[in-house]
Order: sequence, then structure tokens, then C-alpha cells
Amino acid sequence: MSTNIEAGQGNGVLTLRIHRPDKKNALTPAMYTALTEGLYRADNDDAIRAVLITGGEDCFTAGNDLVDFMSSPPIGADSPVMQFLLAVSTVKKPLLAAVNGVAVGVGTTMLLHCDLVVAADNARFQMPFVNLGLCAEAASTLLLPRLMGYQRAAELLLLGEVFSAHQACQYGLVNMVLPADKVQEHAQQLAHRLAAQPAKAVQLTKQLMKQPSAGAVAETILEEGRQFAALLRSPEAKEAFAAFLERRTPDFARL
Repeated sequence: MSTNIEAGQGNGVLTLRIHRPDKKNALTPAMYTALTEGLYRADNDDAIRAVLITGGEDCFTAGNDLVDFMSSPPIGADSPVMQFLLAVSTVKKPLLAAVNGVAVGVGTTMLLHCDLVVAADNARFQMPFVNLGLCAEAASTLLLPRLMGYQRAAELLLLGEVFSAHQACQYGLVNMVLPADKVQEHAQQLAHRLAAQPAKAVQLTKQLMKQPSAGAVAETILEEGRQFAALLRSPEAKEAFAAFLERRTPDFARL
């Protein structure tokens, strides 16, 4: 497992901690692979009855490492990013997230596939895909409008603006907002409560809730992935990434 993904197991709970504090927990292909392996490990180990994904006390994840992302674009269904999205959307065991600080891009969209999400009052969410000349992923174009209504989802996806933990709770993206120093402990408590529940009943109930949309979610993840790969080669994306490296505001008006 990647050294930037710390795995710990106890009392039926597998905790996957994103730990790359010097880069705001930005995700690399190796980190995606480690997270995917952790999710598959959970589903294949009867001793694991719940999974908790978390980051640090001041940062969940800043999303993709853009420098790494540009040098090795995630193209194809077998890319580490796509493998993670398919795994997180189909994991059978109950999945929780504890979010402190920033949750950007996939740091927000992966929460759509979690069963319980605890957020700190300092959490900030953003899905700036369009800002980078790209489309959203993780079936967020399907799930966000269903969760919060089309207009709200359009506001978040098309403008890519930051929104607060309390807004995320209002929109239905997170279950509860707590003081930052209480989030990790409370999320662990919830994970242990789920682990103590009857395992087959928990997993079957989760399966039945997700079953009606499972096919559409998988199809949307793959279609978003195909469009994402195509947009990576677009003039808009090239301008957005160049502006990022040059630390300037991108100019899309001339494209």
C-alpha cells in the first residue's frame, strides 16, 4: 500500500487515512491504487465490517495532484482513478468518511458513494472541474441533481465555487457537522457502531438501497471518464493547466 495511504484495522473497522500533508493530501495514481486495494480488501475480509476514509485534521484532500495529473493523464477505464471510482461506488461494506478542511474535486465527489459522512465546521468543498476545462466524474452529473435538485447541482458543477460544511449538510451531501476536533472520534464511533450491527443485514440493506441506480451509476462513471479523457486534449483544458502552472487567471474568451 502507498506510504501516503495509511491503513489501520481494529474492532471490525478498516481506516484508510490519506496522508500527504506537504501536498494537501493531493492524490497520485499510487494513492488511488492503494485506496482501491483497501476497498477490495474490505469486501473480501469477513473481519472487516466497515470502512472509514479520512485525511488529516486540517485537510481531507485537495483532489488530484495536478502536476502528476498532467504528466500522466488518467485515460482509460483501467487507470488508477477510474478503478478507484468503480470500487468506491460498488463497495459492499458500509463506507464512511470523516472530512476536515478542504475537500476538492474527487474529495467531494467520492462522498456521494459514502453511506455516512461526518464533516468538520472548517470543511470546505469544491468541484472545480469546469474551471479546468473538464467535466465532473464519479457519476456526480447523475447523483448530484438527484440529491439536491438540478439548479443547485448546476450551480456547484458549472461555477465550481466553494461551499461550506453547513451548506453540504443542507444539500444532503454530509450527515452532520461537528467541531473540527470532534470529527475523527465521532466518525470512528459511528464506524464501530456499524461494525457491531448484523453484517449481512447491513450489507443487504445497503445493496437494496443502491440497486435501483447501480447500472446508471456505473454507466455514468464510464461515460464521464470517456468525455473527461477527450476534454483533457481540448484547448480549454490546456489553457487552464497552463494558467495553473503560470499562476495566472485563465483566459477562455479567445478559445
